[in-house]
Amino acid sequence: QEQLVESGGGLVQPGGSLRLSCAASGSSFSDSAMGWYRQAPGKQRELVADITSGGSTNYADSVKGRFTISRDNAKNTVYLQMNSLKPEDTAVYYCNQRIKRYIRVYDYWGQGTQVTVSS
Repeated sequence: QEQLVESGGGLVQPGGSLRLSCAASGSSFSDSAMGWYRQAPGKQRELVADITSGGSTNYADSVKGRFTISRDNAKNTVYLQMNSLKPEDTAVYYCNQRIKRYIRVYDYWGQGTQVTVSS
């Protein structure tokens, strides 16, 4: 049914940039909210950014002004452009697709991609 495949992670120096991509399968992409989460070692998973089906965006305070989330419904793909990267951005980044049907909520997750920011 719904499958998410992430790409674009890697090792970068502080101040560098990366662009993460998440390609979704299935028929519900354009109706779904999409998000990027991350989890650093020893810490809980946190929301980085999300985007609604209508294109409204939301960002964690820690990444505002540096990260940009966008979506291309024609390609069933959501992106996370990450600029001015800091060591504290190091984490596994996960793509999330959320489908809401009345009171029911369904979450689909990608496999995660490692982002390491280090000198």
